[in-house]
Amino acid sequence: MMGTKTLDSTAAPRVSMIMPVHNGARWLTDAIESVLTQDFPDFELILVDDASRDASTAIMADAAARDPRVRFFRLDANVGLPAALNHGFAAARGDLHSWTSDDNLLRPEMLGRLVATLDAHPAAGIVHADFTLIDEEGKELGRSRVGPVERLLHGNNIGACFLYRREVTEALGGYDTGLFGVEDYDFWLRAALRFDFVELHEDLYIYRKHGGSLTSQRAEQIQALTAEVVERAIPDTLPARKRSEILLGLALKSQRRWRLDLVRRAFWAHPGHVTAHLPELARWLLVVGRNRLKA
Repeated sequence: MMGTKTLDSTAAPRVSMIMPVHNGARWLTDAIESVLTQDFPDFELILVDDASRDASTAIMADAAARDPRVRFFRLDANVGLPAALNHGFAAARGDLHSWTSDDNLLRPEMLGRLVATLDAHPAAGIVHADFTLIDEEGKELGRSRVGPVERLLHGNNIGACFLYRREVTEALGGYDTGLFGVEDYDFWLRAALRFDFVELHEDLYIYRKHGGSLTSQRAEQIQALTAEVVERAIPDTLPARKRSEILLGLALKSQRRWRLDLVRRAFWAHPGHVTAHLPELARWLLVVGRNRLKA
């Protein structure tokens, strides 16, 4: 990894924001600008160029040349999102960490509100906030409200807007490079075992849904990996009915592949819970059966 800009190490910022980029030129300028125009100025933006082949490299180099808070690193080979994040956080100098994507936007008050919330909750390790969903053209699709960490096994309700302490990064050893697509969900599941979370129900971020996103491109693989990380995180002490509820919920969320293995394990855990959801399960089987025929 080769850096093109070095900052004075004696002036460490409060926040380190990582932005991994791989061929993300389309919305990259706006994404970078949304960080640089934060009301809270005490941050560094670490741009990690994951071997882009489009105009992304030039855009990032220009941002680093214009603003001393920007650091730019280029990777010689494409390593994928979780590994690119780990490269960025390895260079981070701030005591508070976050990351964003090249197609999403921070609202101007985001960092200030997240920092203030962690300052007000010194025992907490992570704060996460609500965000707005937009489409490819920027049209608002609605607001996403983050949920309590106690429901994390039922779905990734931490969301896309967050800030956490350096201790979290160090304790967890970064993101799992073998879980590309669910690296954040796995990170939160591991963090929940060791750190307190704070929910902030303020709309501080804008998340863009579009066909070119990693989530859209790798939906089927992400569903399989999600089941893997959730099952691994289920504690042995969890009551049988709760285990069955989680496993059946994972199966019913997937419509692109047969997940009868999850249904079977849900039944073994608590037959009564699965039996109570037979009508819903029957409808799901019809949908996945049609999808299989179309494949």
